[in-house]
Amino acid sequence: MPKLFDIKFPGGCKTLPEGFWSSVDVWIKKPHVVNKRLCGVKETESEDVGREALLFLLDDPELSLDVFSFLDGRDSPAQTHDKEKPWTSSVRTFIPKVNIYGVNLHKEVILKDFCRQQVTFLPFEEDSEKQVTLKRGNIYQLQLLHQDCEEWTLELHALTPDAWFSDGVAYPKLPWLSSDLLPKMVRWATECRSSEFKSTLSLLPVEKYSVMYQQLKDKYKAMVKVWPEVTDPEKFVYEDVAIATYLLVLWAEERAERGLTAPQSFVDLGCGNGLLVHILTNEGHPGKGIDVRRRKIWDMFGPNTLLEEKAITPSESFLFPRTDWLIGNHSDELTPWIPVIAARSSYSCRFFVLPCCFFDFFGKYQRRQCKKSQYKEYIDFITEVSGVSGFVTEEDCLRIPSTKRVCLVGKSRNYELPDEAEAEQRRACYVQSRQAASGVTVQRSNIGNDGDCCLGNKESGRTLGSSWGAGFQPRDRVETVRNCAALPRDFVDRVVLRVANVLLGMTEDDGRESTSAWNRGGSLSVSEVASLLEQETLQLLKKECGGLQTLLKNNHQVFRVEGGRVHIRDWRYRKSSRSDTKKKPIAPGAMKTRPCWFYDHHPQRCPLQTEECPFAHGPDDLRPSTRPLKKIKTNTF
Repeated sequence: MPKLFDIKFPGGCKTLPEGFWSSVDVWIKKPHVVNKRLCGVKETESEDVGREALLFLLDDPELSLDVFSFLDGRDSPAQTHDKEKPWTSSVRTFIPKVNIYGVNLHKEVILKDFCRQQVTFLPFEEDSEKQVTLKRGNIYQLQLLHQDCEEWTLELHALTPDAWFSDGVAYPKLPWLSSDLLPKMVRWATECRSSEFKSTLSLLPVEKYSVMYQQLKDKYKAMVKVWPEVTDPEKFVYEDVAIATYLLVLWAEERAERGLTAPQSFVDLGCGNGLLVHILTNEGHPGKGIDVRRRKIWDMFGPNTLLEEKAITPSESFLFPRTDWLIGNHSDELTPWIPVIAARSSYSCRFFVLPCCFFDFFGKYQRRQCKKSQYKEYIDFITEVSGVSGFVTEEDCLRIPSTKRVCLVGKSRNYELPDEAEAEQRRACYVQSRQAASGVTVQRSNIGNDGDCCLGNKESGRTLGSSWGAGFQPRDRVETVRNCAALPRDFVDRVVLRVANVLLGMTEDDGRESTSAWNRGGSLSVSEVASLLEQETLQLLKKECGGLQTLLKNNHQVFRVEGGRVHIRDWRYRKSSRSDTKKKPIAPGAMKTRPCWFYDHHPQRCPLQTEECPFAHGPDDLRPSTRPLKKIKTNTF
């Protein structure tokens, strides 16, 4: 029962021993945060147990003696437990991302010993007939030790390390426990931070999610290769696959709870690329997506995927009384309206929103609290909107490649159907209170639910399309380019020349060869560069995403922006920075298609010879581009 590894905590750590148990809980409940081959675990309720509770595993007397000796063998007789139930026990079942175990379940009995500051893991396998087999060679223990009254140490012990078995999933390698798990546990214990949000997939059975996700990932991964948009295909495809998985499992659980057989219908408001609509439709759920702008990828989906190009304005023209679920997936300015639209569509309409950008009903959301993160405050705001709209709101965290992963689900109402009029009055008053600062008058709603989707109540006497969201600004149909690429060329040239001349008027030793006579100039911080420009210029740049820094980075032929400082780029050192090494080489068809800025403007001209420089040295060196246009595949999925 040797000690395999130990790691010391930072001196003066104030979070122990409580932090140790917090880190143990992370490893028990969320092993997938470090073991990426796991989707998660299912854990039973904890209970205090004694030796008799372990006898179902320890049927061999010799084995039983070894295990109990391992549990308290390093103590002197005076330190042994006098309790009948010395351990707090639970059982966790591993859920791998890819099932390699067939019908067998891989589990662990977890024994927490708070007196000795240790936790022991007893792994076992359970077959389809509930027969269990202890994995004796993989029994291990984590213990917190307090030495010299000041120094804390985390130790890893194993019962029989020579017999350790690893499959890389439920049973990681012993060196991995030492090199990866223990350092992370020290960090978790030291930080001892509680998340502002719930654990991922807290509303779903994780094992069902894992199976469904793998199926959908295999089915739709080909989309990555034919993605026609300028956005990152891997991020958007796998994110939408994960969101679709979440909704499909959520809806399957809802059908089971309510005794339903028909698949739920949906409308995705602000559907963007439409991939989520395509997946949900393909998986048997009737629905459609609506967005103000058509995307290129829409043409790839085929006629069964219903996508409409239409500006959505909260009004009686945009109610969906025959729809089961409204979806807001990064729906931006529509996000706060979706619970309201769902509530007014019908008493049975539910919603799912994944908030991203921070919008109020009539513009950008303004922060009111500084003690929360901006993201947490906004999630709380949408939760408040949902509650006022009449929903019992549930919060969950998705497993998607995004920093904005918290979703809100409204599956049931917090009032009875006969109280609809009173609930509507609360909704209307709340929306009116939110628009006070905008100076817009919001009309009272008079909602009927006997129309079809996207139709108001024709018998209510109100004009079709009358708005209870007057003052709401939908995004423009044509997306505004705000990355400095649409700025006037002469404006950009003036800024570049102004900044470059100031840098060239400086000298700086950056550690490179000092024998070169070519002037590389000095460097300035971005804020120092901003002080060189007129206020009118700065105001124009402020309207662009990234502002001045984006303009400088766009002109990478002239400038190198690293660590918040701006340098003149020296093309003799193309691989001088880490960021440069990541860039793709210049395509042959793009060579000499643009003038060389240094040849035209630098006092010493370009430091490269004409044949070496990728840019044209004078009009005679300029060539037309021969780079082939990117082909867009139109395969239908």
